[in-house]
Amino acid sequence: MVLVVLDHDGNKLRKGTLEALTRARRLAEGLGEKVAGVLLGEEGAPLEEARKYVDILYTATLGPYTAERWAAGVLAAAKEGAKAVVAPSSRQSRTYLGRVAYALKAGLLEDTLDSSLEGGEVHATRYAYLNRVTQRVKAPLPVVLTVKPNTTPLAEPLGTSAEVVPLSVPQVPTVEVLERVAEEKKGVSLTEANVVVTGGRGMGGPEAFKLVEELAALLGGAVGATRAVVDAGWRPYGEQVGQTGKTVQPALYIALGVSGAVQHLAGMNKSKYIVAVNKDPEAPIFKHADYGIVGDVHQVLPALIEAVKKLKD
Repeated sequence: MVLVVLDHDGNKLRKGTLEALTRARRLAEGLGEKVAGVLLGEEGAPLEEARKYVDILYTATLGPYTAERWAAGVLAAAKEGAKAVVAPSSRQSRTYLGRVAYALKAGLLEDTLDSSLEGGEVHATRYAYLNRVTQRVKAPLPVVLTVKPNTTPLAEPLGTSAEVVPLSVPQVPTVEVLERVAEEKKGVSLTEANVVVTGGRGMGGPEAFKLVEELAALLGGAVGATRAVVDAGWRPYGEQVGQTGKTVQPALYIALGVSGAVQHLAGMNKSKYIVAVNKDPEAPIFKHADYGIVGDVHQVLPALIEAVKKLKD
């Protein structure tokens, strides 16, 4: 079988999971295997939705996330005969899938852009060196593979409901979660968004981000921020795009008052289309932008918002 880690938000499967399912189905077709899913978490995980996407569904209620618990849960499912484990790429997956790969003596292919089965090996491509280089890599089976967001078509339901198999997950020494304080999330996830509107230090202050939020909402996108903005306390760390933040690859990336430091570019330079607004015509961001506007962001942004509203009307 090919095993998919079914990442979810407690209510529904995440977009990245649907991408991982597409990759898993391709591998399973080449191997002549079924696609199984493993659904981990607390009470209330989206069991009925998950059953629609796989041939067999393994489940375990593990409580709050820890890397040790999730690794044990995935391993319990993988030991049922997985030739490959596929998961959405995320900060969370990076903390536990290395443990899974080690335990399975499997190759670990992270952040892949595509993947295929060739001669009994899994071949994949991924970015390296701050996304400036595309690498082609391979690993023999068994393999653990993660799927970079916004690189793969979303899977459709199979039209059937999978058999549910509860897992017996061994207790492991683990960090104990004493308290969780979650940031209030509005709109679409940053890493899954097809449109990202990012504000930089050129926005001038936290109050200016109300317009950034408005434009993002009109476009059905997410708000991003540069490290300088986050360090200044204007926006939460969860919105930071860049080498030390999140990597995004939307269809449209709008950079407002962003200079374009190399660390920031590493997190967004593979976006399909980049639009930059900056009053400095020599700003590095313009070298990477498909469309650039040289002007005061405080004048350009309201005009962009009005233009979008007219188009939507």
